[in-house]
This record gives sequence, C-alpha cells and structure tokens, in this order.
Amino acid sequence: MINLVDLKRQFQSVKNEILQEIDAVIESGQYILGTKVRELEAKIAKRLGVSEAIAVANGTDALVLTLDGYGIGAGDEVITSPFTFFASAEAISRVGATPVFADIDPVTFNIDPKEVEKKITSATKAIIPVHLFGQPADMDELNALAKKVGLFVIEDACQAFGASYKGRPVGGLGNAACFSFFPTKNLGTMGDGGMITTSDSELANQIRKLRAHGTTQKYYHDRIGFNSRLDELHAAILLVNLVNIDEWNGKRRALADRYRQLLADAVHVRIPQEADDHIYHLYCLESDRRAELMAALAKANIQTGVYYPRCLHLQEVYSGLGYQEGDFPVAERLSEKLFAIPMHPFLMEEEQDQIVSILRQEGGN
Repeated sequence: MINLVDLKRQFQSVKNEILQEIDAVIESGQYILGTKVRELEAKIAKRLGVSEAIAVANGTDALVLTLDGYGIGAGDEVITSPFTFFASAEAISRVGATPVFADIDPVTFNIDPKEVEKKITSATKAIIPVHLFGQPADMDELNALAKKVGLFVIEDACQAFGASYKGRPVGGLGNAACFSFFPTKNLGTMGDGGMITTSDSELANQIRKLRAHGTTQKYYHDRIGFNSRLDELHAAILLVNLVNIDEWNGKRRALADRYRQLLADAVHVRIPQEADDHIYHLYCLESDRRAELMAALAKANIQTGVYYPRCLHLQEVYSGLGYQEGDFPVAERLSEKLFAIPMHPFLMEEEQDQIVSILRQEGGN
C-alpha cells in the first residue's frame, strides 16, 4: 500500500527523540499547560514574528476561541470559503454567528477577495481566509479590504504551518491565526492539538481566560469559557517535530516539483501551479476522469482522497441559509473534479514513479 499520508514512517523517524521527551514529561509531574507548552508557545511566536501564541486542544477550538475572544456572536456575519473542511464554518456557527460564503480562485483554490467584497454587509465582523492545502490566501488584498471596512482577519492556517506569503510566515498575516496539530498536518502530534497566534495582547488575554473555563484565578470566573488546553505530552512531541518541520516541508516541495515535471504533459489531469510559498499539505489534481483515475490507483493499492466532495454551502446543516447549487460555480466544479494523491515527506521516488505511471497510463499518455 502506498498511503496518502504515512504517519508510521514519520513518527518512526523521530521515535527515540519522542520517547526521551515523553519520559521527561513523566518525570516532571507536569501534564497540563506546563513548561513544555510554554516552550512551544514561545518558539512558535518567535518563528512567526508575533508576540502571542496560545496553545489549545485542537484547531477547531482555536477558531471558536478566537471568534469568541473578539466578541463575535449572534447577529454577526463572518465570511469564509465554501471549499474547505467543515470546521471553518462550524466555528462561526458555534459562537452563534452566521457563516457567509464567497467563491474561490480556480487556480489557488483559496477564497477570492473580489467575491468576498460582494458579500460584505453591515453585519459582517470578520473574514476567515483558509490557506488551503498549504498555499497562502491572497492576504494583501484581503487585509486591504478588511481595513477599508473595519473587519477582523482570522487566518485559518490549520493546513499551512511553515508556509509563507511574500517572505512572511503565515500565522502573522492577519489579526490572528489558528493552527491545527492533528496527526496528518505538516506539523502534527499523536492526537489533537491547536494554537492561536496574534500580536493583539488583549485578544490573547481573553483566549487564555476562555481556554480555562473563563478564569485567570482558580475558582473565580468572570466569563463562560471552555476546557481547551494542550497537554504536556503533545507539546513535547510537537517540540521534536518543530525541529524537523523545515526539512519535512522542503521534502514536500521537492516531491511536488517532481510530480510537476513528471505530469507536465499529462492530458487528463491539471496539476497545481508552481508556488514558492506552498508547503503541499495535500497534492491535489483536477480531472474530468476523477473516478476512473482513483479506481485505477486503488487497484494498485495506492490511496487517494477527495477534498472536498460537498461544498459547505450545500451541506444539510446549512440548508436554512438559502444557498443553492450554482451559487459558487468554481468551488462546486472543484468538488466534482479534485482528488489528492500521496504526498508526505517520506514518500519514496520509486513510489512516486508508480503513481505517475498509472496516472499516465490511465490518462492515455
């Protein structure tokens, strides 16, 4: 089997270092929000050029806590992409606000600032651009638009740790940013984890309070909060992986370049554009023959995946918002044509050759 993502290979490569860190945590007697969490927060804040990093339980909580920290709730609207994982919209709904969708760019698959502008109303409070598949959204245009009308920009960077935009790391490009450390992410742990980054000290103070039941002094509460804390074991694992993230992302870029060369003249697939700032959390191809190509790869024991088969505006839970098929033609077209092929730092060239051979054979060239 050639896996879409191979976590076993990844964690085996750092197994000894992780076991040493786990042993150190056990010996410390600190298991929740201890020294490892603080070290991870400090290192990520420094890396991203922000003053604050707040570790939380997962990427979805990161989005929810950031929205809540800004006081966004009932009666407010937040604009985001219809072509992303459900959590990007779910977090908006979770705080009582209304998700408003805007179509995406057909090349980058990220939210289109021109479409965002069309969706702004007096109720709009924020924009959540998603750096989809590891490629940053058009942050200059989105920030300029947000500044003009007074909106918060919250980066959904859950798929993009290590990516950069015009030389600046994602995570410090808007008012705040949210990361996921789910195991399959470029920077992941052996379970759930998340992080919020910002240079807004007041927001950071609110989020630290919210992640711990709305308190900064034990047993005294001035807000209704959450229980969303990163434990020491996951922080220790992430610190090990953080040392390796640039090397791993570099291998992803090299594999993407190789895919691009080997599939450059393939007739039945469209490959992602070349982009220096992309860190290829997923490598997705577009094809009118998606089902046939995926079936051929599956027959050869090669995993693939569809990201995403149903756009968010067409999900049953959002039927009450009044969206219909055809409202976002770019996103809807990609939901029918896009599929991911194996991409991870430990994919071997001979495996990549096998994948490409099948794609070319089935594509007729």
